[in-house]
Amino acid sequence: MSWDGGWAPYVTVAERRRRAVLAMAKLTKKGHSVAPVVIDGRAIASTFWGKAWCENLESYRDFENRLPRGRTYVRNGSVLDLRIAPREVTAMVSGSSIYRISVSIDTVAKPHWRSICKDCAGGIDSLVELLQGRLSQGVMERICRQGLGLFPGPKEIRFKCSCPDYAFMCKHVAAVLYGIGARLDQQPELLFRLRAVDEKDMLVGIDNLLPMTKSGPAAGKVLEADDLSAMFGLDMAVTEPSQATRAKPKQIRARKPVARRKAKAKQPARRSENAKAG
Repeated sequence: MSWDGGWAPYVTVAERRRRAVLAMAKLTKKGHSVAPVVIDGRAIASTFWGKAWCENLESYRDFENRLPRGRTYVRNGSVLDLRIAPREVTAMVSGSSIYRISVSIDTVAKPHWRSICKDCAGGIDSLVELLQGRLSQGVMERICRQGLGLFPGPKEIRFKCSCPDYAFMCKHVAAVLYGIGARLDQQPELLFRLRAVDEKDMLVGIDNLLPMTKSGPAAGKVLEADDLSAMFGLDMAVTEPSQATRAKPKQIRARKPVARRKAKAKQPARRSENAKAG
């Protein structure tokens, strides 16, 4: 975008941050909740998920000319708000004004997603870690594989910005794309949300890998509590039955012999005979 026949005046990083803070304050005052992208230091991403997203983004030659300005914007806090929904990202970026950006992502083809699920369900280690709420390194690499994973390619991404920049990808859009990587650092499950797929689908085929039988477990195949705690890294507490639920043994009163009861019954008759004899 030109400025009076020349380039826009240079704005320092400190000034951009000050403008971003003022812009967020104005939005909050008007009742708009904001979810800004906050970058500590120069690294936009620090975990596998965020780094993989950014590396995938930078591998596409369609975007390479516009990405450097986007990195600068996301680092100085210009992404005031970023929301990830199924197949769509909406954001607000502070520049000369506050611009609204929307990024649309194509739906994942069903055969493509089934292929990912099949590969991820093939290893028992990935299942165990999935049950723990984590994904194994192999599963993550399969999900993030370029062209074959869940990351969208350039032809699957469409975007628009309210700024007057006529370029194919403006710096505000580039900042939002980097902001997605920073957000995946904190919430990697948002990748599945963005592509509108359910990560639980990766367990398809597990019933065939671990069939359930009607017969009981064979000897030596039963896992004790100590074995389970070692497998999942948990402290398995042994639950004791409460006093209210403990079964109290019934007290059985001993029955008196029949002969003694009959003897007691005859005693009054003997006393009456003695009285007559006297």
